[in-house]
Amino acid sequence: MRDAINTRKIMLHVIFALTPLTIFSLAIHGLAAFSVLLSCIGGALLGEFIMVSVRHLPFTLDDFSALLTGLLLALTMPPLLPWWIALVAGLVATILGKQMFGGIGHNMFNPALVGRAVVFVSWPGYFAAGYAKSAAIGLANTTAHKTIQGAVDVVNGATPLAAMKIVYDPAGAIGVPQGLHGSNYYGPLFLANPWGCIGEVSALLLILGGIYLIATRVIDWRIPVGYIASLAVLTAFTGRDPLFYALAGGLLIGAFFMATDYTTSPMSRRGKLVYAFGLGTTTWLLRLSSNYPEGVMFSILFMNALVPLIDRYVLPQPFSKPLAAEGDKEAEEALPA
Repeated sequence: MRDAINTRKIMLHVIFALTPLTIFSLAIHGLAAFSVLLSCIGGALLGEFIMVSVRHLPFTLDDFSALLTGLLLALTMPPLLPWWIALVAGLVATILGKQMFGGIGHNMFNPALVGRAVVFVSWPGYFAAGYAKSAAIGLANTTAHKTIQGAVDVVNGATPLAAMKIVYDPAGAIGVPQGLHGSNYYGPLFLANPWGCIGEVSALLLILGGIYLIATRVIDWRIPVGYIASLAVLTAFTGRDPLFYALAGGLLIGAFFMATDYTTSPMSRRGKLVYAFGLGTTTWLLRLSSNYPEGVMFSILFMNALVPLIDRYVLPQPFSKPLAAEGDKEAEEALPA
């Protein structure tokens, strides 16, 4: 059976869904984020070109998969990250995360997250210093943003997730400004979030992009909905604000645009639900118990590694009954000649 959809059209659908978010992110974060964007995309395209040339494979840049990898990678980066780190991340994403496995359709892990993970553990100091301050950003420079930024500065939290981690820590909550709650962030996180990575700038635009991909059947709703819902339930179970933890950080971009990658997610519907629950549980554990306030990147990479196992044991039932064990004469007699 054939369908009109192909790799290029799928990639273009996802790029189209991310375009409003990307434009708004550049408006919020300015030229620094534009430098990161160009470096990530340039590195991803260059890495793809080098590998297909060295391996004497057909030209693949026109399927836009490398372009999408670079775009997604850029949206997971801090806006003030040096351009050369973003360039290395783009190279790693397509060379190590994709082509070393055999190219599109063969990679075990999400290529964009492989690129981010490598530079994140290699230059953590640059990541910590790469987050912008709302006072330096035009469109988000409102009274509400300034008030929250002052509280964030007091608790030394570069991002809302980092600030809330300190607030919820009994030892770190000493001296935390009164009234610093997750609900303070609802409006900025939903409409114009100047903290965090480039792609975290608007939960509204991420949700609209995700709805577009679900409506056009580019992605299966089970993964993003299962991921977000399981994390929200577990977060509420531990007495924390589920809405804040759904809006903050990289959950939405990870759930809609990265966890749904065809190659690195399960094939069956039940498998997708198992995968989504595993993502939510892993993210919840990392956010609750580790020193790292986020957890989405490592959760997706961890569950990517379990996808072959999920596909093996969570499969749809065949239409016919399975054959009896070897040696069963009745089963053997039932076989056609």
